[in-house]
Amino acid sequence: MGEKLGIAGSGAIATGLAACATTSAGHLLWARSDASASRATKAIAKACDKLGEGYDPANVTVTTDFDALANATFLVEAISEDTALKSELLGRLGQLASADAVLSTTTSSLSVSELAAASGHAERFVGLHVFNPVPRMKLVELAYPAAASDATRERAAALCADLGKEAVEVPDLAGFVVNRLLFPYLFSAVDFMEQTGLPPASIDTCMQLGAAHPMGPIALLDYIGLDVSVAIGDAIGAAVPDSLRALCAEGALGRKAGRGLYPPEFYAR
Repeated sequence: MGEKLGIAGSGAIATGLAACATTSAGHLLWARSDASASRATKAIAKACDKLGEGYDPANVTVTTDFDALANATFLVEAISEDTALKSELLGRLGQLASADAVLSTTTSSLSVSELAAASGHAERFVGLHVFNPVPRMKLVELAYPAAASDATRERAAALCADLGKEAVEVPDLAGFVVNRLLFPYLFSAVDFMEQTGLPPASIDTCMQLGAAHPMGPIALLDYIGLDVSVAIGDAIGAAVPDSLRALCAEGALGRKAGRGLYPPEFYAR
């Protein structure tokens, strides 16, 4: 791989991206705390195990030293989907980055141009939207601010190829392509479930067997996380069902919480 990744974040997207890079050495992942670093180390090792031969978790250094990211040639912000939080971190990364380092964000729905401005280096910035679970999902949506250089575009595309991903350049619109088209459908499935009284599994089975979807819409919302889904829906201006907001307020966020649109007994199995 031609780039040395420096990933700021320790969640599923960050660790999945780090695992995909472990066919070569020299990459870094920054976590905010020792506890987060420990979880990230385990997640990377587990993902490498599933990826198989050639993926070595020792090729990524997990650190709590933010300044260590200065050694990276391609910096990736991979934290929660919040413009203020991302902008603050990208500003720090922009100050730390070397003069030729590319900066990027893994946002799934926010304005790449706005985040590029926060970094201070729009000419070297790209929206690098990878999909969860990163080791299994092949697509990367690449979105650029108007000021992005040709060299930045070439390096971002080359990085995706090195990671074994298929890159598609998309417009800098809220939700890009996939989420802009996907989430109205997912929300319509919730509305349909409430209107008809059909159980979640019935709707999911219909869409899996009748439309060849790998996962039904209700299960997918729970898998993504209802809080994340609501945030994306708001970002793209979709009609988010009130029931999803109510479940989020109760802490019923889906699979990660053990309850969501599917009941707790579904996740207890």
